[in-house]
Amino acid sequence: MNPIRRPFRYRNDNVVFYLIGLNILVYMAEILLRNLPIIRNFSMIPLLVLARGWIWQFVTYMFVHDPNSITHLLFNMLALFIFGRHVERRIGSLEFLLYYLLTGVMAGVFSFAAYILTGNYLIVLMGASGAIFAVQLAFAAFFPDSIIYIWGIIPLKAPVMVLGFTALEVFSLVTGFNGNVAHATHLAGFGFGWLYFIVRFGINPWRAMRR
Repeated sequence: MNPIRRPFRYRNDNVVFYLIGLNILVYMAEILLRNLPIIRNFSMIPLLVLARGWIWQFVTYMFVHDPNSITHLLFNMLALFIFGRHVERRIGSLEFLLYYLLTGVMAGVFSFAAYILTGNYLIVLMGASGAIFAVQLAFAAFFPDSIIYIWGIIPLKAPVMVLGFTALEVFSLVTGFNGNVAHATHLAGFGFGWLYFIVRFGINPWRAMRR
């Protein structure tokens, strides 16, 4: 067997709940420490990565959320809860954790490169959305017949929802709509999730979603 595709021993440890708990704890720490230390040290800030070598920010930025908007945290954790549990049960906790962290880190690295190339050294990148987009892609690929109710009203098949959100991100990135959102990071998470499926699972997500 190709070593890249050798599966981990299956186990279900409910990693999703640990990830949600960690995000909530970090958010509470942001509030208690008056935001600045957590945001400065653990968000992804290109200037600090370059000047001080704070490469851990490529990982930690995923667990930091905007302290001035609890909806930033709530929407990400709700999506992780809804989609992540099913994906984790499908592929096992170790595989899910690798998938989540790797796609999130790579989305951060991609964003870092984009910010450096465009001169945005002082931008502050935070949030789990890049990894969340990868999780939503995995859900749509593994469960293409699932129905998701947008706002609890509009029924959409999972692939339609995921591809629709991705198309909206592309539109927002090109037009500059909602410019305070890291659309490129979201798309990078989706893209690296797609690549993970091809390299690690030997699955073409497009074919899986059309199944």
